Amino acid sequence: MNGWLWLIAAVLLAGVELLVPGWAFMGLAASVGLMGVLLMAGLWTAGLPAALAVTALLWAAAWLVLRRLWPAGPGEKRDRDIRD
Repeated sequence: MNGWLWLIAAVLLAGVELLVPGWAFMGLAASVGLMGVLLMAGLWTAGLPAALAVTALLWAAAWLVLRRLWPAGPGEKRDRDIRD
């Protein structure tokens, strides 16, 4: 597997994130980029199915971290209010 392809896919997904609101593509771009770096560094030696599974797990973790850091967007309601 070529790490450059994963890094190019990460950049393209980050570009899609600019066009589509939400954190799904940014988390996916981060996880695909991390997998690309692991492949480029030679730290990942498993095959494509394992890489896709780990990327999916990294995507979920990145999404949760991004939602924790920036919990509400322009149209979303926050769980807590300062007046509560």
